[in-house]
Amino acid sequence: MIAARKRNLITDVPGVLVGQAEDAAIASGVTVALFERPATAALSVLGGAPGTRDTALLEPEMTRQTIDAVVLSGGSLFGLDAAGGVVAQLSRLGRGVAIGGVKVPIAVQAILFDLINGGDKPWLREPVTRRPPYWEMGQAAAAAVGVEFALGTAGAGFGATTFNLKGGIGSASARARSGPMVGALVAVNAIGAATIGDGPHFWAGAYERDGEFGGLGWPASLPPGALDLRFKGDSVTATSIGLVATDATLTKAECKRLAIMAHDGLARALRPVHAPNDGDTLFAAATGLLPIGGDPVVLTELGALAADCVARAVARGVHAATALPFPNARPAWRDKFGRG
Repeated sequence: MIAARKRNLITDVPGVLVGQAEDAAIASGVTVALFERPATAALSVLGGAPGTRDTALLEPEMTRQTIDAVVLSGGSLFGLDAAGGVVAQLSRLGRGVAIGGVKVPIAVQAILFDLINGGDKPWLREPVTRRPPYWEMGQAAAAAVGVEFALGTAGAGFGATTFNLKGGIGSASARARSGPMVGALVAVNAIGAATIGDGPHFWAGAYERDGEFGGLGWPASLPPGALDLRFKGDSVTATSIGLVATDATLTKAECKRLAIMAHDGLARALRPVHAPNDGDTLFAAATGLLPIGGDPVVLTELGALAADCVARAVARGVHAATALPFPNARPAWRDKFGRG
């Protein structure tokens, strides 16, 4: 008998663990999804300015079929050091593909821009003598993986923002009628807004389950100006990145389709999204514990659920966030609207 979903996190997908590390002084952090055994994976990039590491090997025509971890990090290009720390931790655990008598862990990564969120980034002032701390945070996050992890101002979402509110790390899960579990993990650092107009309602409200981000649903009618385009003028501060995962058995090509469909969740939860200076990137991974795959009907269901989970994860990340303690920091949803 299939056990009921308990956590409403991506770790409800068997074989997926998550760890996080952050530095409050620099207002940034790292989130790592580690697979208990190598997982088939792909990605889809729909933002116009992505920052990634080792993602070319995820394309279906590339030789390598599985990976060990997905890394999400703040820090823009400086944050790409995080994957090095994750690889070091994975090597310590004996993980990786055997090549010529050595094991080489495979950790792919995407980064978001949080360099001007108020935190003190000393390596920007002293680039010769100060090193960004992302390698160490990556190793710490990989060493801390488990099935429970914090949402909101944590990990890669620590310094994240949206147009009008503090962003954060969010997650959600659901079970498909065909059996597999689907989960999403998103660091919400959007150019646009996750909420409708100036009110507390989330664009993702139609997809909410069990009051997971306030239970408000949609407003009875859209308030005046709700569809006016409002987005960050400093658009380089945008980029939402994440992972969707399932325990179904999928090929790399099927994972690619899953990642593409999952982007619909960003479009349902954020307005606007996928802009020229965004780096919006979603990974998709299959842990392969259930022998279900090769059926386009099943893949369609998994992709639709993945999009729903991404939308819910976006709202949960914003709903759970706490504001950064810096001048002119964006307010948290709970501070502004005072609801649970």
